[in-house]
Formats: sequence, C-alpha cells, structure tokens
Amino acid sequence: MTAPCDSALDVAAAFSAIRAYALSLPHAWEDFPWGEPVFKVGKKVFLFTGTDKAGRTGFTVKLPRSAEFALLHPFAEKAGYGLGRSGWVTCRFAAGERVPADMLCEWVAQSYRTVAPKKLAAQVPDPATEEDGYNCL
Repeated sequence: MTAPCDSALDVAAAFSAIRAYALSLPHAWEDFPWGEPVFKVGKKVFLFTGTDKAGRTGFTVKLPRSAEFALLHPFAEKAGYGLGRSGWVTCRFAAGERVPADMLCEWVAQSYRTVAPKKLAAQVPDPATEEDGYNCL
C-alpha cells in the first residue's frame, strides 16, 4: 500500500498537479457531465472532482487495493451514491489545508488501472510492483 508522502501542496496547486497528471495518462480526457470535471479513459470515469456545499475540493477515486488504507486518513471517506461499496473513496480538502498530492496521484493511477482497458492499464506503472512510484509535482 501507499505510504503518506511528506510533500503537500495547497488545494489549488494540488488540483492543478492532479489534473495534469490525470490528463497525462494514456487516452485520458476531461469531461464535465455535471458541471464539475471528471477524468475518463474511454467512457469510464477514473477520477471525479468537484466542490461540495462547504466549499471543500474533492477527489473521488476507485481503490480496490488500498481503500482501507485511504479511509484511515481524516480527509477520506467512502464515496456517496453507493459508490463506496465498490471501493470508491472521496478525499476532501478545505482552502488552506495541505494536500498530499503525490499520494493522491498514486491513487489516481490505481483508479485508472482499475477502469482502463488492460492494454492501457499496463502502460501505467504500479507502485506496488515498481520502485519509482509516482511524482506528479
């Protein structure tokens, strides 16, 4: 499982870094089906983003392997709309909070590998099997 990273960014910088990382994945694209950005590979979403009623920025990813670890963090919770039962986790951050962007990029990659076609998923390294891990900064 992924360990928390020491580097953290403010919310705006983290959103920008995570967005850029998500779009760098093979055949990934950005869509706005509900007015908030989501990131897809083909027609499948691997990253939901948005702002809740309290003004917190949220990132929702599918974590079949590390959801339990993710849920140990105070900023993480099972995703709503029944998605949490399938391993989707939402991470929310208020303005002024620090975001562990490297860790979230690892989770974005795990989510991508989970929903992407096998040929595309194989192009994205898995930190569980690779020594380099991720660095979206």
